[in-house]
Amino acid sequence: MKIAMIIVRTLMGLMFLFASVVVLFKIDMGKMPEMSEANKTFMAGIMASGYLLTFIKVTELVCSIAFLTGRFVTLAAVVIFPIIINILLTHIFVAPSGIPTAALLLIGDLFLAYYYRKNYVSLFAVK
Repeated sequence: MKIAMIIVRTLMGLMFLFASVVVLFKIDMGKMPEMSEANKTFMAGIMASGYLLTFIKVTELVCSIAFLTGRFVTLAAVVIFPIIINILLTHIFVAPSGIPTAALLLIGDLFLAYYYRKNYVSLFAVK
């Protein structure tokens, strides 16, 4: 189980590291695939906010570093969860071609949360 956790943690860390570095450092990835009108509108809204995309990508970068180093993985799994949910819902409603990748991210994060479940016990303790 520990080897599976290391593999999942590393793969998720690499995926989020790549996704955040490309956007934050404006790396040209060549010709991007065509987006639907709904996806263009969604991305225009995120870009129009002026801060949201940067905030999301910085959060992804910090969590990816936590996943890759193995430090604060429990916290990173909690922090990245809302972003993964948003990625999944965006792909379900706006760009269905990315559903498999988004589903794998969700499964990976849930697996990490299950692996580290003992660290979450105090969050749910009734006092």
